[in-house]
Amino acid sequence: MFGYLSSFENDLFGQLERMRREMDALFSGPPGPMGIRSVTSGTYPAINVGAASDRVDVYLFAAGVDPRSLDISLQQHLLSIAGERPAEAPAEAQFYRRERFAGDFRRVISLPEDVDPDRVEARYRDGVLHITVARREEVKPRQIQVE
Repeated sequence: MFGYLSSFENDLFGQLERMRREMDALFSGPPGPMGIRSVTSGTYPAINVGAASDRVDVYLFAAGVDPRSLDISLQQHLLSIAGERPAEAPAEAQFYRRERFAGDFRRVISLPEDVDPDRVEARYRDGVLHITVARREEVKPRQIQVE
C-alpha cells in the first residue's frame, strides 16, 4: 500500500507503511509469543537456551557483532548480554527497505538457581556466541548404592 510513495525509511509515508506492517503482524497469527519465556518475532539477537545435567548452554545468533565489544555478565542467576551491531552503510545512503538490525542491543536470560557464576565460558564463532555456564557440583544428583 502506497509503496510507490515510500522511497525512504525516514519520510512520513515510510513510517506509516512500517506502522501498517507492525499492525498486520500484531493481528495475524497467534497472539504474542508462543511460550511464557518467548519473545516476539524480530527481537535481536535470537537466542537458544539448552540445559544438561552439568551445564546450561546459551547460543546467541549475532552475525556482524565484534565479539570484543560484547558485555557479558552473570549476577543473581541473570545472564546479561549487551553489545552493538554497527550499521554497515554510509550515513548518506537512502534505503527502499531496511530489515537488518543495527544499533545497541541487550538481552537478559534467567538461568536456573544451581548455576556456578565462577565457571562460565564464552566463545564466538561464525556469528554465534556460545556461552556455557556450569552447574554447581554440590547440587548435582549423585548415585547412592544400596548395600
